[in-house]
Amino acid sequence: MKFNKVVIIGGGVLGTQIALMSAYTGHDITLWMRSEGTIGRTKPRIARYKEEMSKSLASAKALVGNPMGAFLYPRGLIRTWEGITLEDIDVLIQQAQKRFEQLIHLELDLSKALAGADIVIEAMSEDPKAKIAVYDKMRDLMDEKTILCTNSSTLLPSALAAYTGRSDRYCALHFANEIWKNNTAEIMGHPGTDAKVYEKVVEFASEMNMVPLQLHKEQPGYILNSMLVPFLSSAQALWANGVADPETIDLTWRLATGAPKGPFQILDIVGLETAYNINQLKPDAQKEGTTLYKIGQRLKEKIDRGETGINAGKGFYKY
Repeated sequence: MKFNKVVIIGGGVLGTQIALMSAYTGHDITLWMRSEGTIGRTKPRIARYKEEMSKSLASAKALVGNPMGAFLYPRGLIRTWEGITLEDIDVLIQQAQKRFEQLIHLELDLSKALAGADIVIEAMSEDPKAKIAVYDKMRDLMDEKTILCTNSSTLLPSALAAYTGRSDRYCALHFANEIWKNNTAEIMGHPGTDAKVYEKVVEFASEMNMVPLQLHKEQPGYILNSMLVPFLSSAQALWANGVADPETIDLTWRLATGAPKGPFQILDIVGLETAYNINQLKPDAQKEGTTLYKIGQRLKEKIDRGETGINAGKGFYKY
């Protein structure tokens, strides 16, 4: 293993999942938290995703010997399905529990968190000012060797590189939700990213049991979100303009396509705060009367009520 200490900046939905998946694959993980309150919110999230990952492994046992197993197994948790046995999965379950307990650390002191890090993954919300503020704090605390990645869903690394103090060792590393099943890692450099650093990030993604998806140029939204965001935006437009309610829109999509989840179910998983931040980055979101303005207003109403998605117990649906 070429990467030992991995630091995650931000304990949100994906930050937590990245930390757990990194620990699962044997990396020493430090999650930097802003405050004791943040730790209080993050611990239940860690517990939830630990349970989800363990359940996915346990459920995979029922797929052994099933011809569909090769299509349904949790790809991030089991490197190779061919030849897998019940005993192999039991070993993975025991190993996961041990590594989750031993390799995940929560830290409030930023300098301690960053000391000796091989790679730092910033996984904060889509707020450029907040990211830049953290980069300003981090830039003089990271070791010379440390690679810095952003898990930003829509922002280009070239827009933030100058604030990192290490633009040549900076790129984007984006993961899909439910990382242990949907094991994609989109890697996007900017014109100043060192080619060797880019290759190291590709290696790290492979170490994490991810499939590295290499982008040849910058693209807002990478590959996945370039397709997903317009889909979710179209659904939100139908809702904001009063065409149909979220349940009906989701039902339409599931019935017509055979997809397991509709757009509003996906939004609950992504988190309404993330959806709101992405929406508000669009110029028309500030123009009263536009569809984007209406989407922002309706999302903000739900956020103000604490209905931020699955992690809050309620978003468009109750959990």
